[in-house]
Amino acid sequence: MLALSGGSALAQTATPKKGGTLTFLQTSEPNTLVSLTTTATSALTNSAKVTEGLLEYDFDIKPRPALATEWSISPDGKTYTFKLRPNVKFHDGKPFTSADVAYSIQLLKTVHPRGRNTFANVTEVQTPDPLTAVIVLSKPAPYLIKALTAAESPIVPKHLYEGTDPVTNKNGNAPIGTGPYLFKEWVRGSHVIYERNPNYWNADLPRIDRMVCKFVTDPGARSIAFENGSGDIGYRTPVALADLDRLKKLPNLVFETDGTSYSYNVQLLQFNLDSQYFKDIKVRQAIAHCIDRAALLKVVAYGYGVVSYSPIAPGLKEFHDPTPSPYAYDLKKAEQLLDEAGFKRGPDKIRFKVPMDFNPVGDDGRRTCEFLRAVLSRVGIAVEIRAADLPTFAKRIYTDRDFDFTYNGHSNLFDPTVGVQRIYWSKNFKKGVPFSNGSHYDNPNVDALLEGAAVENDPVKRKAMFVEFQKIIAEEVPDISLFQPLYLTIKNKRVHDDSITADGVEANMAQVWLDA
Repeated sequence: MLALSGGSALAQTATPKKGGTLTFLQTSEPNTLVSLTTTATSALTNSAKVTEGLLEYDFDIKPRPALATEWSISPDGKTYTFKLRPNVKFHDGKPFTSADVAYSIQLLKTVHPRGRNTFANVTEVQTPDPLTAVIVLSKPAPYLIKALTAAESPIVPKHLYEGTDPVTNKNGNAPIGTGPYLFKEWVRGSHVIYERNPNYWNADLPRIDRMVCKFVTDPGARSIAFENGSGDIGYRTPVALADLDRLKKLPNLVFETDGTSYSYNVQLLQFNLDSQYFKDIKVRQAIAHCIDRAALLKVVAYGYGVVSYSPIAPGLKEFHDPTPSPYAYDLKKAEQLLDEAGFKRGPDKIRFKVPMDFNPVGDDGRRTCEFLRAVLSRVGIAVEIRAADLPTFAKRIYTDRDFDFTYNGHSNLFDPTVGVQRIYWSKNFKKGVPFSNGSHYDNPNVDALLEGAAVENDPVKRKAMFVEFQKIIAEEVPDISLFQPLYLTIKNKRVHDDSITADGVEANMAQVWLDA
């Protein structure tokens, strides 16, 4: 990882240049260019180029100024005061004020998938003057100060959203914001173009003239684009892992891990606890005994990741419990538990047949399912792998609940209350809401721990609650955490200063510059 990150440090010592066009390869096309009502990766990647947030964060998730220049938190953790940047204008010439902040926070609380939790304790946003916004909470929210990036909590123009449906508002298709780039065009199925904002509040930025976000769904085509120079940058390992060794030999490419600390992921095998098979904890324990995580990481992810026994990612060191699973790799124990559960081998040596679904985002889903199918066949479980596009997958898992178990991934983000609680909190079992409590897990003790940690200001007590939560999940196995992926940003060596914040290229990329 140190070797991969080295290029960034060297690049930042060079003198930035002005001008040029950056081609940003993206793996899928978004439904909207403003991440107000969605957490889809494709939208997050685009949103901040036009629509900014109150803060940005260094690699250690320490806040830095953006639309807010100063901030303070009251001792009781229930009042956040922000001083806003003066003389900022939206792209249509309207002034940016505290009224836009107040409106956006209340809107995020209502319509944003994670904002409904992040801002749940917000009672009001006071605007004592045009450049002061005061967020007032009913209870502390210790994670809130980390939640204010442009992509996670976009500040939108009140004058364009007020009185409209935010989901269908035309600003999502042709955004107007305060950011460093102006929206130019969106050619569906092809690309989005952003151009330099000549009136940006920081007169020295942005450095490039144009950014072209090209949607290239085929990983092989993305590899070719990096090879021939028609693509400048892509993130979250935008090529097939099998291509990495070959691409790393090319002198024109740089591979980095900078800009990934704002959102760690955990890949997992998720059970439907209403399934005729997996409602029995012994069956879930048996499957846990079948999985060698280190072998899976090597085979499926080519070693690009870190084994995790916990739903809280290893990258979140402040909260992660590294204790190994109580169900070590042991096929004989798995066989014993399946027998005890009443699923004995039949004449054909099969105990039962069961479909396995996988989240189609990324290129590792089918490979992982194939690995798991081979492993489970050794204990008499016959797995049928079912593929689907993302809308079909989401409907099957979260609306129809027509599944038994699935290979899935969950973003932890910057804090477990924001990224992890939604998966295990019984109150977040909501049919039709993607990436909520898909297992239908319900444990009052877990609920109490998660709800307590969400409002606990003492970091020692808060960590203790999350550690106890992880121990319960490990014992009850509503799912099986497998590994935290290591995501790479791939770029042409002519690209510099692209990932200088915790959220990397999901930020505004105002400082990116190009060699001629």
